[in-house]
Amino acid sequence: MARAMFDYTKAVLSKVSFDVNLFCKELKKALTRLLPHEIEELRIWINELIKEKPQLNRCLIYL
Repeated sequence: MARAMFDYTKAVLSKVSFDVNLFCKELKKALTRLLPHEIEELRIWINELIKEKPQLNRCLIYL
């Protein structure tokens, strides 16, 4: 079940990555639902996403 939440979170964040404010909002919600090791995986995934979309860099403060 927990892995499904992680995959769902990545899907949602991918879909809202066009809007920085929405991305940050969804990221904050995700951090309340994910397990600590999943948050670390998410951090790695977001760092890769930021290479393609550098405007999302400001959302890293929530991690």
